[in-house]
Amino acid sequence: MPKSYTELYFPILLQAVIAMGLAAGLLTVSYLLGKKIRNRVKDMPYESGIVPTGDARHRFSVKFYLVGMLFILFDIEAIFLYPWVVVYRDLKMFGFFEMLIFVVLVLAGFFYIWKKGALDWAETDRSARK
Repeated sequence: MPKSYTELYFPILLQAVIAMGLAAGLLTVSYLLGKKIRNRVKDMPYESGIVPTGDARHRFSVKFYLVGMLFILFDIEAIFLYPWVVVYRDLKMFGFFEMLIFVVLVLAGFFYIWKKGALDWAETDRSARK
């Protein structure tokens, strides 16, 4: 058993130094051995095989950010299912009905945003479909 803080934290410090040294070494070897041929095609941004169009500074639709926030919201709500599963047998029927109410509320919120059109990517104007 380590008797001092130095003995206790030395392995962690050693691992961090080795990791930083390895990362710096690999970057240096890559820089020294890598080809440095520059051309117009290589300097273009890679967009998953799609030819880039327009300016990189154009504005995104608010729906993009809304869908991102909704994803985070529903992801956090899904995380609440894991502790419930762990203690499900101890909670018995009370826990089942409690989680049933939670899932119904989450689904109600999902259907509400679905009906409001927050998940419609293709539509730009809701009044055009009425």
